[in-house]
Amino acid sequence: MASSVVAAATVRAVKGRKILATRAALTLTPNAVKKVKELLKDKTDFVIIFLKTNLYYACCINFKSKYKHYFLFLFQIGLRVSVKQRGCNGLSYTLDYAKEKSKLDEEVIQDGVCIMIDKKAQLSLLGTEMDYVETKLSSEFIFNNPNIKGTCGCGESFSV
Repeated sequence: MASSVVAAATVRAVKGRKILATRAALTLTPNAVKKVKELLKDKTDFVIIFLKTNLYYACCINFKSKYKHYFLFLFQIGLRVSVKQRGCNGLSYTLDYAKEKSKLDEEVIQDGVCIMIDKKAQLSLLGTEMDYVETKLSSEFIFNNPNIKGTCGCGESFSV
């Protein structure tokens, strides 16, 4: 009895609340989108999954073996952005190929590109713009992060 009263009171208190637009965790520039698409172009995985598995990937090929009915799922890997403790100022960005979305990852989809943000990096990346810059000497992803309080001289690490 007491639990139903609490639930009803909670619903009434939240019912009139407006939903406000939030700032995106990460945005990509057109150069970054182009480079990520180029990196992911050759990274399609093929996975054989039993029929009862509940997945929702874009393209699937149906085939049967002697004993079981299988689906061959084709899915594109995304990139996972995370931060690690490294360098002289504390944190450093890392980019890895991601085969699946972890339970607590935040998924950013922009212009057909999927970027997953690691749970530990979500607060430090809030409002960050990811860019790709190519010069004669280097080519790199650059993170324009408004939350950074300081960086080291070489630019490898930052603090929030």
